[in-house]
Amino acid sequence: MWTLSETKDWAHLETRFEWVQRMQTVPQDSYYHAEGNVGVHAQMVLSALVVENSFQRLGLQEQEILWAAALLHDVEKYSTTVIESDGRITSNGHARKGAMTARQILYRDVPAPFAIREQVVGLVRYHGLPIWIFEKPDPLKALIMASMEVNTEWLALLAKADMLGRVCNDQDEMLYRIDCFEAYCREQNCWGTPRAFESEDALMYYANHENSAVDYVPFEQTAAEVILLSGLPGAGKNTFVKKHYPDMPVVSLDDIRVKKGISPTDKTGNGQVIQEAKEQARVFLRKGEGFIWNATNTTRQMRLQLIDLFLTYKAKVKIVYIEVPYQHLHKQNRDREEMVPNAVMEKLIDKLEVPARWEAHDVTYHVE
Repeated sequence: MWTLSETKDWAHLETRFEWVQRMQTVPQDSYYHAEGNVGVHAQMVLSALVVENSFQRLGLQEQEILWAAALLHDVEKYSTTVIESDGRITSNGHARKGAMTARQILYRDVPAPFAIREQVVGLVRYHGLPIWIFEKPDPLKALIMASMEVNTEWLALLAKADMLGRVCNDQDEMLYRIDCFEAYCREQNCWGTPRAFESEDALMYYANHENSAVDYVPFEQTAAEVILLSGLPGAGKNTFVKKHYPDMPVVSLDDIRVKKGISPTDKTGNGQVIQEAKEQARVFLRKGEGFIWNATNTTRQMRLQLIDLFLTYKAKVKIVYIEVPYQHLHKQNRDREEMVPNAVMEKLIDKLEVPARWEAHDVTYHVE
């Protein structure tokens, strides 16, 4: 069974993890957190979590996932906390940045199995959603998309512990909001499970159209399939293509880069590489022919820009995410003809966003 730390004693955690130790230095706004700094709050959240009946009914591995998420949920308040001119303290963006940091910690430092790691990441990313869901521009879409990345039942449990682990005047109201979140999840059939769609096309239509009805099922059309690879350099994307799709055309950014003699660190040159790759892709798309787009595509922004292009031509999109353990990654990178510098690799790891289920018609994960 995976665990972030066998020993749960706070003094031990501070000694072992620098990011736990620095929580004691991060102030919080006394209106929302009269209990004190982030470290004090984190300890109270953990204490509140483990005594919850719904937590105690979970299996041991599920408990470890939630415990790790509770410890990590405010890990990036350290870098996002600002004391405003009026004296109020804010930490805007700490959940999004904290999710990235959680992934880095659980990939580099305390390796966790892929599915466990990504649940922890999702819990950190969305830990405020049960409270603020109804203030979103489109609450239903926010809920449904989140349900495809994180267990909403666990999310509500974490949010409840987060509320109980603080001293504030609006605690009862916030707990009521969490109860409303549970009711909303149950109503929309995504309590502890991803929201189901009638078809892949229905999911993609909903994800890519504003104000679309969640139950709308578009007419399915036969279309070419584009396989979008996603993975860090050295993860084994070329090997995967040779093994599983030896006869399928490939648009490869690395091949274009080598052909033109452009360095991976040349930003201007890489812009030219991407434009040429897109032109090659358009040739296949106009003919209605399937192909593989072989590049790192490690951020959501990169992927969604490409998927938008592919959908313009009515293509079906399959994302194949490929991952190997951290130590294997560096070894395989060193064995590449065009090795990516270690500093560049570490920056790519820092920015890595694993594809979510809703990003494409089909998303598969090949993880060693």
